Amino acid sequence: MFKITKTTETMLAELSRESVETGAWLNLIHPTADELASAEGITGAPQDFIRAALDPEESSRIEIEDDYILVLINVPIDHAENNFEYDTMPLGIIITPDYFVTVCHEANSVMQNFTEARFRYFSTFKRTRMLFQILYRSAMIFLKDLRQMTRRSDKIEQDLRLSMKNEELFQLLDLQKGLTYYSMSLRSNKVVVERLLRLCSNPQVNHIIKLRKEDEELLDDVRVEYDQAIEMAQIQTDVLAGMMDAFASVISNNLNIVMKFLACITIVLSIPTMVASFFGMNVPIPWGANPLGFLIVCVVAAAMTIAATWMLWKKRLF
Repeated sequence: MFKITKTTETMLAELSRESVETGAWLNLIHPTADELASAEGITGAPQDFIRAALDPEESSRIEIEDDYILVLINVPIDHAENNFEYDTMPLGIIITPDYFVTVCHEANSVMQNFTEARFRYFSTFKRTRMLFQILYRSAMIFLKDLRQMTRRSDKIEQDLRLSMKNEELFQLLDLQKGLTYYSMSLRSNKVVVERLLRLCSNPQVNHIIKLRKEDEELLDDVRVEYDQAIEMAQIQTDVLAGMMDAFASVISNNLNIVMKFLACITIVLSIPTMVASFFGMNVPIPWGANPLGFLIVCVVAAAMTIAATWMLWKKRLF
């Protein structure tokens, strides 16, 4: 999808490729080769800048070439409500002297916030402010997902306390893996924010990225939100790691209890078997001619079994 828009006083106007104007926002989502070539022709931006975000392995960074600046960050991937897999993907933001360009491999919640219904809250002309708003929005999505992870881990913990199942453990592993991805992305995004702060005071590029006074507070909010998200991700990672270790110990202890119980049952059941084996031999035995011999043997076996059970119970092996 290739969409060109421009904010006005009353609406977010959509433009065609032929009538693109200065101050427009070019938004590419899962673009085709023709759309990429068209964006490169309109903006004059380097080809590797436009295509950088289409590589899922790209890391967050800032690149500067002539009057073009590439800001590459990682944003959360949208997922279903019952899905425990969390991951991130690159989002490329290219700032040119005349245009604001965003490129992403698929639609995401970060860019969905910049719609016609919310055009009053952003301006495609104010490229630096819009960049900070995207960074702020991504931090908010990270925080929302981290809070959701906390609630899900609490729910999984409750389920595990009632019944140890592999399904819940796999869900914990998925959450732990998602937290690892989020922690890496948040730290790399924070580095991008810190470098942006230095670039804004650099006279060589501040004609492209202009830090106005009203944008300073927004940039501070971005830094605070990323710091909070990083701290929250670290706390949740530690909690999940401790939870996994605790439940691994519980599972091992439960296995030991089961094996101990089975060993005790084996001992108890082996006593009547042993007595019956002795009295089943083809040799002279006590009470062989006694009409109550079978009953006496059963009573002896039962008494020995009860005695063994009582001794094991006293030692708390049952």
